[in-house]
Amino acid sequence: MVAQTPFLKGDEKLGPLASRYLNVAELPWQETRFPGVTMKVLVEDKDTGLITALFRFAPGTKLPYHEHVAIEQTWVLEGTLEDAEGIASAGNFVWRPAGNRHDAHSPNGCLVLSIFLKPNKFLDKDTVGWDTPGGT
Repeated sequence: MVAQTPFLKGDEKLGPLASRYLNVAELPWQETRFPGVTMKVLVEDKDTGLITALFRFAPGTKLPYHEHVAIEQTWVLEGTLEDAEGIASAGNFVWRPAGNRHDAHSPNGCLVLSIFLKPNKFLDKDTVGWDTPGGT
């Protein structure tokens, strides 16, 4: 596994087996191709598709119809994340099995921690991933 944290200060000085301690406040929010959705990548492995990231949804944000290629796990830290199957509110957790398809929205905004084993497949443009300037 060749995992990394984009924008991690001092990462080049760490050995391959060293722990990475993150000052999350120092990591930049990255725009995604989805208006109102920004993300902070905490760890990613571009070879396998694994990614753990904070996502911030502005009020009224809608994420288009997509498929979870592998299991997805999300812990809602603030606000609510909703879809046709239910609502996950602050302090609660939702996970979706591989193959789950849905759209998601956040009427009042939210902050979530999500873990993906593989990137989402966005069915609106048949693309994979979040399309950030950082390449995620």
